Amino acid sequence: MEIEMTQAHDGHQTITLGGGCFWCLEAVYDRVDGVVDVESGYANGAVHKPSYEQVCSGDTGHAEVVKVVFDPQRITLRELLEIFFVIHDPTTLNRQGNDVGTQYRSGIYFHTVEQEQVAREVIAELSTAYSAPVVTEVKPVDNYWPAEAYHQNYFEQHPNQGYCAFVVAPKVDKFRKTFAHRVKGG
Repeated sequence: MEIEMTQAHDGHQTITLGGGCFWCLEAVYDRVDGVVDVESGYANGAVHKPSYEQVCSGDTGHAEVVKVVFDPQRITLRELLEIFFVIHDPTTLNRQGNDVGTQYRSGIYFHTVEQEQVAREVIAELSTAYSAPVVTEVKPVDNYWPAEAYHQNYFEQHPNQGYCAFVVAPKVDKFRKTFAHRVKGG
């Protein structure tokens, strides 16, 4: 397995995160100042180019993830991970709320060795804040595949859909309240 090198010529970096349904993470990170692109997808499973239906079966080993491209001159990886740990529960194995299965696991899928080091440091620092062990896996990103087009910008296109209104929107609101200084245009 080879770690994907994502240090672009423009100085942007990429980190891949799994914290339950990718619609939630995408909706939050789309609003983070310093994030230049967010793509929903699947990572760290065995099937090449998996479909949503395959991933939902739980048989591919993939996690629902977001690939976050950010400008490290405007926001650090540490700050992105602090947001990550506020908007999902890193102590529930293979579950976020009513979403249950290995595809909903908590994971930080790094693209560089430096990202791995930061991720492990943040987890060590934050683990004392939780009453249960942090189960977030930290692994190199592997076998990433973008989710189907209808999953991209899902919350923006369907804000009144039930899951979006009752699950995604509260996470976006929590981000806005907790990290007001990090909201785009804020």
